[in-house]
Order: sequence, then structure tokens, then C-alpha cells
Amino acid sequence: MKTVKIKKGWQFKIAGIPSKQLKDCPAVSIVAFVPDKLPFIKPRLLVQKGDHVLIGSVLFEDKKYPELKFLSPGCGTISDITYGPRRALHEIVITLDSDEIFETFEKLTESGFDQIKRSSLIDRLMAGGMWPFLRQLPFRQIADPDSLPNAVWVTLGSADPFQPKAYVYLNEQADFFEFGIKVLRRLVDMVNICRYDEPCDKNNSAANRVTHRILGKYPASDPGVVLYHTKKTAAENQDWYIDGQDVIHLGKFFKTGAYPIDRIVSFSDGSSKNSCHFKTRTGVCLKDIASSPLNDQHKINDPHKRWVVGGVLSGYTSTRDAFLDPYQTSVMVMEETHESELFGFVRPGLKKISNSRTVISTFSAAPLPINSDMHGENRPCVNCGYCAKICPVDIMPQFTYKSIDADEIEEALAYGLLDCVECGLCSFVCPSKIELSDFLITAKHRYHKEINQVV
Repeated sequence: MKTVKIKKGWQFKIAGIPSKQLKDCPAVSIVAFVPDKLPFIKPRLLVQKGDHVLIGSVLFEDKKYPELKFLSPGCGTISDITYGPRRALHEIVITLDSDEIFETFEKLTESGFDQIKRSSLIDRLMAGGMWPFLRQLPFRQIADPDSLPNAVWVTLGSADPFQPKAYVYLNEQADFFEFGIKVLRRLVDMVNICRYDEPCDKNNSAANRVTHRILGKYPASDPGVVLYHTKKTAAENQDWYIDGQDVIHLGKFFKTGAYPIDRIVSFSDGSSKNSCHFKTRTGVCLKDIASSPLNDQHKINDPHKRWVVGGVLSGYTSTRDAFLDPYQTSVMVMEETHESELFGFVRPGLKKISNSRTVISTFSAAPLPINSDMHGENRPCVNCGYCAKICPVDIMPQFTYKSIDADEIEEALAYGLLDCVECGLCSFVCPSKIELSDFLITAKHRYHKEINQVV
């Protein structure tokens, strides 16, 4: 087992880190598929409002790859189909039946697995809605089924403490995880299993299969970061990656013959009392995740709250009535006041979260509450270099940003645009409040469309 130590990054000191306790979410009445969170996919809708679907029924396909199917996370009636800007498909909402039925897929036995060809396995994964879990660097799109990467990276655990713990979702899932790894080995010759440095059950087979132990601050566990610090050739830049929880889903799909919809989601509302792991399902409404009787409903329903999905620094803003997209497993509720702080520029910052040594709280290890306020205003870049000092993949975000702003894409690429792992740290430390991360991600997406001639 190799040890990879990442020196750059940021150590979370945020209050409300989810405990390892696993709770069951109450039964839900609606779920939804959120297509607009799938990168570079152009959906062709195959259902309409009022249709009845089963768990695993096809909802839509990709126009570019019609073989790539996206399946229903629930059994019931399609009650609404919503669209976003430019008529982009936003949500397919399903009102669930009291008794849900699964579409059946052909199971794959141990003996049958040894006989199946790689091409046939890919066809099954695409038809069964499993292929989208495999993603490809550097653009983080759904993996190209026509390519053969150097390796696939499996991530167990995260340097972001607000993401689900590996030992929580691996519990009693060893058989499914093992079979999922077998599937990956048939697709790609090299399967690297990376475990972030957290406690694990040594009796679990997943612990014995780990190839890389990851040490360091956030975002050390990100597959893009690990690849950057281990790659030896340019061919490795387009490696695939998959989350450990999704590997379990691969195993379940082939062993049970049913589309898996169970999901372990970490939830935090800023307090240690209510922050934990929830056992729920794909496409659940965010307010249903937080509807546990133990949670303070008045606090959660407060309009001065921001719902963040996917990570404090790398996620996106949502609402309590939105639905969980297929990739995300983390939900956080934080304060949102937008109030100015009187004489804030002369205060020592005892309770402010910051990476700057000009704030006294930097010298304390005590966890602090977080909010979504800017704590300042937008200003021009001052070339402080904070973003370059913290970047885990050694790009120079400030110069990349200026190159993109000047429409010098080749220069931006030379500074390392495609190495960006979209962690959000550059935006977090920027004293000028420039949304560097969003700017770089948008530029990456635009470049991807240009080289693939997507219009």
C-alpha cells in the first residue's frame, strides 16, 4: 500500500461535523431525478407528465449516446417535469405509490461474470443506469465508454468531514463492494482504491484491498489531487474515478437484478446534536432528509438559512424544496443573514473562520460556526498569492483567472487550468472575494464544449 501525503490544503474548523451515527429517514412521498446536475449531458426525454413508471424505468437518454440511459429513482406517477433557463430539463418529479415495484434486470452470477465480455458489461451498465457513476478526469464528465483509461480510482472516505464516512456506508456491504470491484477490474486493468486517513473496520474486506492511503488536509482525498501527485505520464490525465458508495451500487445491481436507490447522506445544521448520517434514497427532497423528529424544525425552516448540497466549499446553493441530485451525498444548513458588521475591519476575529493569520481564530483549533455571508466586498485582484499557496495541485489561480478574463485560453491551460480539482479553496481564501473557483470551472466547461464541438 502506497502512502500519498498532500501538503497543501485547508484543515476544517467548522462546527457541526456529522457524527458516525446512522439514522433512518422517514418514508417519503415524492422523489425526483435532477438532470441539470449531469455534466455535458443533453437529455432526450422519454416520458411525459402523467406516465406511470417503476423503479428502474427509463426516464431519458443522452442525445449524443442514446445507449446511455437514466432511470427512475421511484415507482409512481410523474407529477411534474420542470425546465430551467433555455428550456434545459431541470427536474422529473415522481409521486410514489404506496407499494413500489422494481424493473427487473438480468442478474450476474460469479460463474457468469467470468464469461462476460467487456463490451457486454458496458452495455449492461449503460442500459441499467449504472454507467453515470463512472466519471472521467479532467472535466469530471461521465466516462467515455469508447475509451480505455490507464486506471480507475475508487475513493473511500473524504478529507471533507461533512461528507459520509466510509466505515458508515461500508458496514455490512462487503459482498456488494467486492463484486463492484470485480466489475471495475473487468472494465479497467488497474483499479486503485484510495482510503482517506480515517478509522476503518479491519475485518472489512475493503480495508484489505486499499492500494493508496491518503494523508493531508482538504481536498487531499479528491481523485484529481491524488492523480496529480502520483501520475507519471500525460495519458493518466484522463483516468476514471468512482465513489466507494457507488461501487457498492454496482455490486448490488448485478447481484440483485434491481436498480439500487438506497443512499447514505450526511446532514449538518451546524449543531453536533442533529448532525449525523441518514439512510435515505436517491432523489429525496432535501426537507425530507432534515425531517427527523430529533431536528429543530423551526431552525431548519428559518428563511435566514442557506441549504448547501455537495460540500461547504465545493457544493452549490439549493433550497429545502429541491431534490438530491445523483452524485451528491452531503447536505448542510447554514446561517444566511447578509448583515454588515459594524467596525468589522478592526475586530480581532475570535469567531471568524479564515485561513489568514490576521484573524486570531486561525491560531485556535476550536470549531467555529459558519455562515454564508461574504464578510467583505468584491475588489480587484491584489496579487496576494493566497490562492496559489493553498492550491493542492500547484496551479496559479490568480494568473489563470486573468488569462481567461483576457481570452487567452492557451495561457490559462499552461498555468494548469485542467488540473483544477474544483475544490473551492481559492475562492475561500481570496481577500478580494473573487469567485475564482466558479470562474475556473466555467472556463473548463467552455473549453470542453469547444474541443468536443458541442453546441
